Amino acid sequence: MKPSYSEVVETSRTYYNSSDADTFYRLLWGGEDIHIGIFENPQEEVRTASRRTVETMANHMEGYLKPEHKVLDLGGGYCGAARYLATRFKCQVTSLNLSDVQNTYARELNRAQKLDHLVEAVEGSFEAIPFADNSYDLIWSQDAILHSSERAKVIAEAARVLKPGGFFILSDIMQTQGTPKELLEPVLNRIHLDSLGSYPFYKKTTNEFGLKEIFMEDLSKNLQLHYQKIHQKMVENQSNLQDKISQTYLNNMGIGLNHWIDAGKSGYLQWGIMKFQA
Repeated sequence: MKPSYSEVVETSRTYYNSSDADTFYRLLWGGEDIHIGIFENPQEEVRTASRRTVETMANHMEGYLKPEHKVLDLGGGYCGAARYLATRFKCQVTSLNLSDVQNTYARELNRAQKLDHLVEAVEGSFEAIPFADNSYDLIWSQDAILHSSERAKVIAEAARVLKPGGFFILSDIMQTQGTPKELLEPVLNRIHLDSLGSYPFYKKTTNEFGLKEIFMEDLSKNLQLHYQKIHQKMVENQSNLQDKISQTYLNNMGIGLNHWIDAGKSGYLQWGIMKFQA
C-alpha cells in the first residue's frame, strides 16, 4: 500500500521525483549529500563541505552508536549519511524518504558500496512514520523537516519511535526569530510554505514531547556561502547542463537560489545542528 501524503509533502515529493531536480542534485549539490555544508574556507567544494556536515553530526554520536543500534534517517535523500553511519559504526540504518526516484538511486549506491545489508531506503513521510513505538536508538535528519507544514507532528513522530534514552540529532534551515513573514515570502513561496521552524520552536516543541535538549549549535554563516557556491557552480556549468536539465528549471533555480542568498545576507535565516535525548 502506497503512503499517503499531505498537500505540502506531496508537492515536495513531486519536485524531488522530477528528472530535472534529480539531475541537478546529483550533479551540483554534492552527489550523495544534498544538504547544507560546513565550510573551512570559501574555496572549498560543496561536496567536501556537505560531507563534513555528516561527519560533524556523527562525531556527536561517537561513543554511543554501536553495531546493535538502529538508526532512522528522516528525509534521507540518496542515503549518503546512512551509508556513512553504517560504514563508521556498523549499525543498521533506515532512510525514510518521500522520493521514489531518490530511493531507487540510493539503493543502487547501497549495492555498489556493498552496504545494502545495513542500509535500507523506505518510501514514506516523516509526518506519519510507518514504524512502531520505541523502535530506534537514534533519529537523524538533515535539512528535511523544513519541508513539512506540520513540524510539530514530525517531532511527535520522532519522539514516538525513539527508544527511551535514545537521541534525536538534526540540522535544519530555520527563520530567525522575529523576522516578519513578508520578508521571507520569496523563500517561502519557493517551498510552498507559510513559515519555517526556528530555534525557539525546536526548543519548545521537543520539550513538549519529552525530549531533553543536549545542545543547539548555530552554524548560520555556512548557509549563505553554500547557496552562493551552488549558484556559482550552476552558472559556470550552464552550457554543459543545458542538454541534461530544462532551461525553465535552471532559470527558476537561479531565481530561487538568489532568494535564499538574499535572505541569508539579510539575517532572516539560520542554520545549525541540534541534539536531543528521550
